[in-house]
Amino acid sequence: MANARSGSLATILFLFLFQAALHKVVSQNLVTDNVSVVEGDMAIISCRVKNNDDSVIQLLNPNRQTIYFRDMRPLKDARFQLVNFSDNELRVSLSNVSLSDEGRYVCQLYTDPPQEAYADITVLIPPGNPIIEARDEVLSEGNETEMTCTAMSSKPAATIKWMKGDKELPGKPKVELTYDKMYTVTSRLTFTVSKEDDGVPVVCIVDHPAVKDFQAQKYLEVQYKPEVKIVVEFPQGLTREGENLELTCQAKGKPQPQRVNWVKVDDDVPSHAVITGSDLYIENLNKSYNGTYRCVASNSVGESYDDYILYVYDSRAGEGAPRTVDHAVIGGVVAVVVFAMLCLLIILGRYFARHKGTYFTHEAKGADDAADADTAIINAEGGHTNSDEKKEYYI
Repeated sequence: MANARSGSLATILFLFLFQAALHKVVSQNLVTDNVSVVEGDMAIISCRVKNNDDSVIQLLNPNRQTIYFRDMRPLKDARFQLVNFSDNELRVSLSNVSLSDEGRYVCQLYTDPPQEAYADITVLIPPGNPIIEARDEVLSEGNETEMTCTAMSSKPAATIKWMKGDKELPGKPKVELTYDKMYTVTSRLTFTVSKEDDGVPVVCIVDHPAVKDFQAQKYLEVQYKPEVKIVVEFPQGLTREGENLELTCQAKGKPQPQRVNWVKVDDDVPSHAVITGSDLYIENLNKSYNGTYRCVASNSVGESYDDYILYVYDSRAGEGAPRTVDHAVIGGVVAVVVFAMLCLLIILGRYFARHKGTYFTHEAKGADDAADADTAIINAEGGHTNSDEKKEYYI
């Protein structure tokens, strides 16, 4: 019976101690952070403890060798330096980081059982200067070309983006892992050029965690056939009989056109026409010169032309032409005239109506009071007689 009680007490005591230890481990909460650092720069490793009860903190390297035990450094590597030490943190710096320093570092807290947290150091190695190469140095419009851009010996692998002017173009990347565990990335770009691409930069942009805005560029040189335009120097208006005609042929290309010729389509250029370089001059025009005059320019890329259609008018063509009539003004004048005529008709109608009523009134004056028709006539006539008899003359 006593042995049973002793076993129960031991079990209870063990459970109590285990729960206390578990509570202690959980409550202390050891943490750290992973670190990415560019080769040659400094890395900071921080071992942090929440609610430390004076347990010892130490830092171990990937080979489980002690770098720092509390604030003491057993490892003979001066690149490790103590940045901060307290009950809640052990912070250590590693300067001049190399690829051999990469790995998993261990933060260890001496509790029962011990706690560990891991900090992975990743060493970033930037690529070398990007190298851009073009298959063709000089291009002709309409042709396809190919460019490659290479970013060598980086870790991790870089990404490459292409820009032509302000437009992004898609490339085809290829990633290779070299013998020294580095990455070489090559991107291939294929596109067709136009004359507008002459002088435009093609840029290879390399993106990597260790570097920003790493790029190389190459300017395009595109040759194109001439652009031709005929300009009339004289006359500025109609081409009339007896006048002179002067045309200039403007031609631009790459390379610059070496030859500029004037021809007349389906006929010969007039015999007395003067051609001086890119200028055509014809004196004393007549209608027999009508037709299409063509300027042809060529270079090593191709040939282009522009046409001018000559039509010779009579010597007095265009003179004394009727002036342009403003239809709105004519419409306004017609409306005013119509309105005035309507008003005049209304006034005349009222005038005639009024005078016609007065005439009938005078003619029947005195007839309303007569007993019969004969008497009315006599009264009317008498009325006229009396009016005549009542005339008085003054001398």
